[in-house]
Amino acid sequence: MAEKLVIIMVNTDPRNGEELGAPFFQATVAAAMDYEVEVICTATAGKLMKKGFAESLFVKEGSPKSVHDFIKDAHEAGVKFFCCSPNLDLFDMTKEDLIPECEGIVGGAYLIEQVMEDDDVRVLTY
Repeated sequence: MAEKLVIIMVNTDPRNGEELGAPFFQATVAAAMDYEVEVICTATAGKLMKKGFAESLFVKEGSPKSVHDFIKDAHEAGVKFFCCSPNLDLFDMTKEDLIPECEGIVGGAYLIEQVMEDDDVRVLTY
């Protein structure tokens, strides 16, 4: 059985709020089930790791809970969030611009290694 879940948010467009609930909810559930969970935000989803961005997004219009609240819930459950390194340049961010829940910055080699070399890892993409 796999010990770790890596969720790659690459196709999820933050401009479409209803796409954002499932990955964070599933990450939280997996962490609650005692799996090691990492969420890697890349491409347009990388904006979610920028301070102030996810606070203004909502999965459902009128909800009191922002996307950043979902990220915080997942982080409190043990999920580790990472920003892909090209996003810094793409969105004019520095490490200091990242939300506190973001553990750090990873590159393409890290992602490929997780997928290809670790038999104890399962991957979901959004």
